[in-house]
Amino acid sequence: MPSQRLLTGDRPTGPFHLGHYFGTLQNRVRIQNEGAEVLLVIADYQVITDRDLAENLVTHTEGLVLDYLAAGIDPTRATIFNHSAVPALNQLLLPFLSLVSVAELNRNPTVKDEIAHSRQSAVSGLMFTYPVHQAADILFCKPDVVPVGQDQLPHLEITRTIARRFNDRYGYVFPEPEALLSSTPLLLGTDGGKMSKSRGNSIPLGATPDETAAVVRRAVTDADRRITYDPATRPGVSALLDIAALCQDRDPHELAAEIGDGGAAELKRTVTDAVNTFLAPLRARRTELAQDLTYVREVLREGNKRANAIAETTLDEVRAAMGGFR
Repeated sequence: MPSQRLLTGDRPTGPFHLGHYFGTLQNRVRIQNEGAEVLLVIADYQVITDRDLAENLVTHTEGLVLDYLAAGIDPTRATIFNHSAVPALNQLLLPFLSLVSVAELNRNPTVKDEIAHSRQSAVSGLMFTYPVHQAADILFCKPDVVPVGQDQLPHLEITRTIARRFNDRYGYVFPEPEALLSSTPLLLGTDGGKMSKSRGNSIPLGATPDETAAVVRRAVTDADRRITYDPATRPGVSALLDIAALCQDRDPHELAAEIGDGGAAELKRTVTDAVNTFLAPLRARRTELAQDLTYVREVLREGNKRANAIAETTLDEVRAAMGGFR
């Protein structure tokens, strides 16, 4: 994918997990290695969309950078930056908010899901306008593609709508970025629901082998001893089979047949071994990098400089197109 620009990012609310890796991080590394320009935004301001405080922000931010680097992101070819370090992103938010209606924001299914799982007693204005914040984070660098999971497609569609409406109203400035979906389906967590840092059902990339085993032991299965792959009627068992199959690059039906009457205990042992074997090289690299966070912080400083230069140029174009705002 040479000559293309890709933008994606993450909220620093906790460590990356297997769902992140197979859903998007693996894709980012592949695209980078094919020659595309990759920008990764650590969306720290967006942490407070669904919680009152941004707890452990520095630790979580550095943890994300460690996960990126350990997975294969190369800071000489990719730009890793903090949302809060690029003021122009919030300057873009205001004109973008004028291009969408309350009704459009209200029916966004991803926002509805996040609200349902919010840690706040009431929905904040920040939560409600979350898709527009994401649009600013995306459009500032005019990317060609944005890697997303299936559940994030409504957010990207609002971004495309904002780009189109801005261009129609003020003249062409923004391309409409395309979604890049992973070939991996939505990876469910150890409880059979969506894998999420905040729901306690995920396997962190940086977990130790023993921590991984403990998470898998708590996984929800069912009373049927024979292991079969049937996501509709056996979501917990099937979610575990998906995890092991992805780590071993195998078909989950084949894996289920191999476990057969081994029951939940054998299934969980298989999953634990598969995850720990697959993640061993990444974890070794992450541990090495974590010995000296000076390098991690320098990567972020340099990324912030590059992102600011791009954002200021885009903001100047937006102001000029809108008629001379300063």
